Amino acid sequence: MAKEITNRSENYSQWYNDIVRKAQLAEHSAVRGCMVIKPTGFAIWEKMQSQLDKMFKETGHINAYFPLFIPKSFLSKEAEHVEGFAKECAVVTHHRLMNNPDGPGVVVDPSAKLEEELIVRPTSETIIWNTYKDWIKSYRDLPILINQWANVVRWEMRTRPFLRTAEFLWQEGHTAHSTKAEAIEEAQKMHEVYARFAEDYMAMPVIKGAKSANERFAGALETYTIEALMQDGKALQAGTSHFLGQNFAKAFDVKYLDNNNKEQFVWATSWGVSTRLIGALVMTHSDDEGLVLPPKLAPLQVVIVPIPKPNGEIMEHAERIAAQLKEKGISVKIDTDKKNRPGFKFAEYEMKGVPVRLGIGKRDIENNQIEVARRDTKTKENVSMDGIAEHVANLLDDMQRGLFEKALAHRNEHITPVDNYDQFKEVLENKGGFISAHWDGTTETELKIKDDTKATLRCIPDDEEGEGTCIVTGKPSKQRVIFAKAY
Repeated sequence: MAKEITNRSENYSQWYNDIVRKAQLAEHSAVRGCMVIKPTGFAIWEKMQSQLDKMFKETGHINAYFPLFIPKSFLSKEAEHVEGFAKECAVVTHHRLMNNPDGPGVVVDPSAKLEEELIVRPTSETIIWNTYKDWIKSYRDLPILINQWANVVRWEMRTRPFLRTAEFLWQEGHTAHSTKAEAIEEAQKMHEVYARFAEDYMAMPVIKGAKSANERFAGALETYTIEALMQDGKALQAGTSHFLGQNFAKAFDVKYLDNNNKEQFVWATSWGVSTRLIGALVMTHSDDEGLVLPPKLAPLQVVIVPIPKPNGEIMEHAERIAAQLKEKGISVKIDTDKKNRPGFKFAEYEMKGVPVRLGIGKRDIENNQIEVARRDTKTKENVSMDGIAEHVANLLDDMQRGLFEKALAHRNEHITPVDNYDQFKEVLENKGGFISAHWDGTTETELKIKDDTKATLRCIPDDEEGEGTCIVTGKPSKQRVIFAKAY
């Protein structure tokens, strides 16, 4: 199976597509630019969704659902917002089909034209803030802390499974607050939640920071981002949280009476991550043999393979071990397929990224041991059946830590400080990765760098200090920022 995967060093883009296809994560659909998320890929999303949903609820948020369709006039109410999404919107103009009077099939009924076109949601700020107008009357109604799990459509011409598709799944939080300080605190809190999820569950190190004015979400006053580095040296924006100020409250006239009985506009945030995280997971950890998954997000953590085939005595031991693993909260499957040989099964589970494989045969039973193979290092060892559940639990923890440490080492090796523009270009061309450089804070300089090199300003890091001079203009710079080529 591994022979069907392109080597990363030869063609990273094709390697990624091969992993997505061979690990059965997703496939192209009959709808151009859209994908079918297959059961394995969707199971990973469900694990992500479950953990994130728990983290959201621990911070006081609740779930709701808002319409897929947005009246076109809503998008006209916040100028920056509509400008940011106008070129990506799918538009519904009619509400009915009819039999084709000139032949077989159906056509759009010209008499069924909508009075106002509907936009298939690219994001939900407008429809939600139009709703909040009816929900919010007094300071007693605030804060509103709502999250939505949904799909969105952003019309893309060049698509790649998970990374960029016309339709994708995501969550979008939309909160309303009585004060500016509370809204900023909310946006920063969710920024931290995303960073914690990425590092603790995805085993993917991230740089936390703010976007430049040019890169902010359309309609936001501040956008906080987590930026990850993929194995090919390109950056991936993994999650964003936005302080929206009062822009949407003013656009939709959302006011409240404060405790002095005075009308005030509400303060807002929004924040989201999407199925793009599955692409990030693939590109952070996988290898030339297939998918590699951190145990915390693996739909199946352990597979037990009877050797050579399932039979009564072997199955009895396998079922006992599986029960012990389940008691520790470990997801496990016994492969009872009798058609394929063990070697084929080993390759299949390696391709799908199952973290631990246990092989058990007659000789193992006689020796009271079991073969334990780990997916990350592809190493094997014989372990006593006594205490095997504890051993596997510790092994999964070790794998989770090891994957993060490996990714962190790679990321740190590919953060390069530069002090002039020639050095910037040389590092970008020959090494890639994150480039730490001084920037004068202007959009003009940022766009020049992008036009010259195709590198974008990924974030203004939270923890960078020290003044300097811009690598392009020589003007004063408050701190170093992070540039990279990106997905």
